[in-house]
Amino acid sequence: MTGSRAQPIHQTTSFVFKNAEHAANLFALKEFGNIYTRLGNPTTGALEERIANLEGGTMGVATASGHAAQLLAFHALMSPGTNIVAARQLYGGSINQLSHGFKKFGWEVKFVDIDDVEGFEAAIDDKTRLIFTESLANPGGLVTDIAAVAKIAKRHGLPFIVDNTMASPYLCRPLEHGANIVVESLTKFVGGHGNSIGGMLVDGGNFDWMAHRDKFPTMATPQSFYNDMVFGEAFGAVPLGPDGANVNIAFAIATRAFSLRDLGAAMSPMNAFLIMTGCETLPLRMDRHCANALAVAEHLSSHEKVGWVRYAGLKGDPHYSRAQTYMPKGAGAVFTFGLKGGHAAGVKLVESVKLFSHLANIGDTRSLIIHPASTTHSQLTDAQKVAAGAAPDTVRLSVGIEDVADIIADLDQALAAL
Repeated sequence: MTGSRAQPIHQTTSFVFKNAEHAANLFALKEFGNIYTRLGNPTTGALEERIANLEGGTMGVATASGHAAQLLAFHALMSPGTNIVAARQLYGGSINQLSHGFKKFGWEVKFVDIDDVEGFEAAIDDKTRLIFTESLANPGGLVTDIAAVAKIAKRHGLPFIVDNTMASPYLCRPLEHGANIVVESLTKFVGGHGNSIGGMLVDGGNFDWMAHRDKFPTMATPQSFYNDMVFGEAFGAVPLGPDGANVNIAFAIATRAFSLRDLGAAMSPMNAFLIMTGCETLPLRMDRHCANALAVAEHLSSHEKVGWVRYAGLKGDPHYSRAQTYMPKGAGAVFTFGLKGGHAAGVKLVESVKLFSHLANIGDTRSLIIHPASTTHSQLTDAQKVAAGAAPDTVRLSVGIEDVADIIADLDQALAAL
């Protein structure tokens, strides 16, 4: 013990074993501990515990990015020829990942409109292995009816995975509303300062893998690469909860011992340290983010050059009541609005701001702006752009924690230049 108040950075590749038996037990998953930083590290472990607690889950698995968290989560559940039912309104990179990258594995996707709850059920077939949505959709700021979709997933014996990046665990806790697994990019609001890339997968511990062994062989059948261990049995009831209560950490262990081990998408200890530092101010920052975003959205709603504003924090927004249910502390910092001048006006606006930074990120303490149709969603067809909430006239803001008067003044001068 050093007495260090800050979490130490364990900048090491590997860890010394106590003896041969200790080494054998670690590799056989008979004992928890550190082997190699690709599999786990005390610094990333501290972050995993912190985020799992914030989300209300049983165990976290840190990854190199939010995309990596999605890859690991799906890798443990999918096999060639199976499919994912996903919301159509997702981050453009996730749409590309689902539509193109994952096809190399033989995984298919069926997209459903986020408001078509019945459509999620209609899209499910005997090859479906999971349902995937974002709690708060990027870039449109639409709110998923998490409880309704969770009921459908449960009825069909499917895990419901929710990307909680845009909301963060401070504003929304999907596991409390029936989700089974949470993934998120810690690069955004949790880290909050635009200095570190990282992701997290959180096991909700509330899915019975053994009851659905035919769908999830990795979770519920003997795995030859771990002496025929069955993850769902071995880690379905482990005394790691409060006062030694049994908790289900099977999915987290499977993704670490199998997917993270073999795909290698590990978070660096330095990034874990920086993200933890940002995490400590998450409540303070999110309160300011939400207050500023609401003020900016209200201002733009009455601007002569703005055609529309979509922000679930506005009382007239179609998702306002849903946001009050799932995000009562605020509707987040990110929203979109449409310019009457269309695509050309969007490009001109992002070139005219001074305080805002024009870049492809969200969740920074600083205010950020982007024109999705010409950047993050440019690979999509015009129809896909509209469906994803990134029509040609759309501009996305990630409102920072600067003085709100300065934020509004910058937008006003840029709008005047159109």
